Amino acid sequence: MTIRTPLIAAVAALALLTMSGCAVTRGQETLGAYVDDTTITTRVKSRFFEDKDVAGSSISVETLNGTVMLSGFAKNALEKQRAESIARSVSGVRAVRNEILIRP
Repeated sequence: MTIRTPLIAAVAALALLTMSGCAVTRGQETLGAYVDDTTITTRVKSRFFEDKDVAGSSISVETLNGTVMLSGFAKNALEKQRAESIARSVSGVRAVRNEILIRP
């Protein structure tokens, strides 16, 4: 009887750890959503580096449930607008939050 209680507790703890491992970071519900968001982020960043008007190293991209958040610094309003336009053109993007600041 003395081994049974710790054994049950260990099995319950293992089950809780296993189930919590199914939830992906940042409050997303599925692994598929996380993979989709990672793909979107990668595509947006690569398009920034391909575009001559956008400094990809100065702009950060984060994606959560298809919503892309842009942050960082732009040289001018054209670069800020162009970065948003590029992000919107990527497949799977549902919305874009443009938090890019323009350097004075």
